[in-house]
Amino acid sequence: MFANECLGGLQYEATTSAIVVAGAFLTFLLQYSSFRLYDARSRTVASSHSDMGHPESMSGDVSDKSSQTNVQVKEHVPRMDDPLSVLILEAGIIFHSAIIGVTLVVAGDSFYRILVVVIIFHQMFEGLALGVRISNLTTVPTWKKLLMASAFALITPLGMAIGLGALNSFNGNDRSTIIAIATLDAFSAGILVWTGFVQMWSHDWMYGELRDAGAVQTGLGMFALVAGLVAMSVLGKWA
Repeated sequence: MFANECLGGLQYEATTSAIVVAGAFLTFLLQYSSFRLYDARSRTVASSHSDMGHPESMSGDVSDKSSQTNVQVKEHVPRMDDPLSVLILEAGIIFHSAIIGVTLVVAGDSFYRILVVVIIFHQMFEGLALGVRISNLTTVPTWKKLLMASAFALITPLGMAIGLGALNSFNGNDRSTIIAIATLDAFSAGILVWTGFVQMWSHDWMYGELRDAGAVQTGLGMFALVAGLVAMSVLGKWA
């Protein structure tokens, strides 16, 4: 959207790429900080448990447990059933889905039917990916899973409601409107790039069950991956 003629010439041509990188970096920073806090909390809990025993009679056991705990903390790798990873993924999808809802309403009549069909498939694919991650959250109660799923289901209609409310005063060619929508869209793209490549692609294929999968499962997984890339790339032309 930064290439819109209404914006004129940009002094920095790579504005969209810079915002995408910023979104990915802030997502990384948030996750890295949370994992550091998790490790620090794990060490504190381990040390408090070790201080509860008797030093004379339990020194050997305490040292063994402490060493095991430290190894577990060092080897802690973010899992795909980690709630924070799924929340960040959903945040990126929600930002993007809200913008799609607004765009659907304010689009002209000539694009409405195309957008409806494209968005149905677009949201379906995103919903499948997010739904699988939410269902794999073993430490999250069912009511929280339902809340997360409901947030995704309602965000696009909410965006449409916002679009209807601002339909009479909305000017898609206004400079400020274009900059705001383009910035949010690019920032959410950065979040999705990070979660897609690092939290989903890398974990499934490099550290997950597909790492040691058989030839048939690996082939089917690769086919599904490439087919999804092609399908979302084609849908991205309109959505």
